[in-house]
Amino acid sequence: MKVLIVDDEESISSSLAKFFRIDNIESDSAENGLSAQRMLGENPYDAVLVDLKMPGMDGLELIRWIRSEGFRMPIIMASAHGEIEDAVRALKEGAQDYVVKPFDPEEMTIKLKNLVEASNLKAVVESSKSRPADTPSGFIGESASVIRIREVIKKIAPSGATVLVTGESGTGKEVVAREIHACSSAPDGPFVAINIGGVPENLLESELFGYEKGAFTGATARKNGLFELASGGTLFLDEIGDMPLSLQVKILRVLQDRKITRLGGTTPMPINARIVAATNKNLEDMVQKGTFREDLFYRLNVVRIVIPPLRERSEDIPLLAASIIARYNRSMGSRIEGFSPDALEALKRHDFYGNVRELENVLERAMIFAEGSVITMNDLDLRSSVSRPDVQAKRELPEKAVSLKEIEREAIARSLQRWEGNRTHAAEELGISRRTLISKISEYGLE
Repeated sequence: MKVLIVDDEESISSSLAKFFRIDNIESDSAENGLSAQRMLGENPYDAVLVDLKMPGMDGLELIRWIRSEGFRMPIIMASAHGEIEDAVRALKEGAQDYVVKPFDPEEMTIKLKNLVEASNLKAVVESSKSRPADTPSGFIGESASVIRIREVIKKIAPSGATVLVTGESGTGKEVVAREIHACSSAPDGPFVAINIGGVPENLLESELFGYEKGAFTGATARKNGLFELASGGTLFLDEIGDMPLSLQVKILRVLQDRKITRLGGTTPMPINARIVAATNKNLEDMVQKGTFREDLFYRLNVVRIVIPPLRERSEDIPLLAASIIARYNRSMGSRIEGFSPDALEALKRHDFYGNVRELENVLERAMIFAEGSVITMNDLDLRSSVSRPDVQAKRELPEKAVSLKEIEREAIARSLQRWEGNRTHAAEELGISRRTLISKISEYGLE
C-alpha cells in the first residue's frame, strides 16, 4: 500500500510518514498541488491525503483535478479549521473522508487501510460485472498460500499427473480441480465430477465403470461409466475418503493399468482421463486404521495440494467477497457495490468454520436484506453456522434453573463489558445484528 501525502507543512508529512512505516505503508510527500500532480502522473498510489489550505493550488482544486484525470483512489481531506462547509465541498468534489487537524496518526492509518480495502473491493466487483457469467474465475485470493497453490497448478496441470486435493469442507477443492483442468493440455475436454459419498455403495461401481446390457436385472442397455465419459478430460473423484474398501482395490487397478472393464463385460478398455481426487478426511490416519488402502493412497498422492481454511487466509476475504457479490448481482438482479469499512473488517475477523461456503451464505443473506448499494453491519448475520471443533467443552450448569431471558441478559451484559461498550464487536461475538443488540439493550435496561 502506498500513500501520497500532500501538505505544505514538512513536519506533518515527515511525522505521518514515520507512523505509516510502522504499519508497512509506503508514502511520498508533495509540498503543494503542482508537485502532487506531477507525482500522481509518475507513480501509482493507493490513496491520497490532502491538506485543504496550501499556497497556489488548494486541496479542493487538487481533488477536482484528480477526479477529472480519472484517478479513482480514495482521498482524505485534512483541515485545521473544521468548517462544515469545507467538509461538504470536499466530499462533493470526490473525497471519501474529511478529518480535522490535529488528528491521531494511528486512527488515520486505520482509516486509510479501510478505505483502500473498500475501494479495491468495489473495483473488483465492478470489473466482475463485465465478465460473462460462465467465465471461470479460478482459485481467488492473494494470500501467500493461494499464490503458491496457483503456482503449483500452473506447473503440474500440463503433465497429466494424478492430483490429491485436501482441505476442510467448503474450502474450494472442486474449484482447484476445475482450475487444474482449465490449465491442462486438454482444457476443452470434459470435466466429470462425482461425489463418492453421495452415491449409494451398491450403485457406485456401475456409475464409475458403466455396464453391459444384461449385466444385472434392469440393465436393459449398455451404459458408459464416468471413466469413459471423462476420456480426453478430467475425472474429479470428490470425497475419495468415503470410498468403500471393496471398491478401492478396483480403483487402484485402474490407476495402475489405465484400463477399465464394464460390469458384465470381458474386454478391458483403455482410459484417457486425468484423475483428480479430493477429501476433507485425513487419509494418512485412515491408512493407519486400515480404512483406506496404503497403495491406493500413494497412487493418488502423486501431487498433493493442501487448501488452508479461510480463517487462516483472511486477507483473501475481500477478493472472495467481491467475486461472490458480482455473481449474486447477476443472478439476483442486485446492485451491491461493496461494504462499509466496519462490515468488511467484521468479515475478515470472522472465523468462517464453514469456509467459502459459509461466506457465500452470509453474503447472499446480506444482499437480500441490504437497503442500499453497500452492505453494512446491520445487514450481516455472522452467527456461527458451524460449531468450532476445538470448543466442545461442557458448560457448567447453574444449580438453580434460570430463565432463557436471564441467560440472554447476562450474556449481553458480559459481552458489552468485554468490549468496553462497543456494540458492533459485542453483536459480532454474540452472533446477532447490531440492530438486534440495540433492541435487546433497551429491552433489558442495559444502557
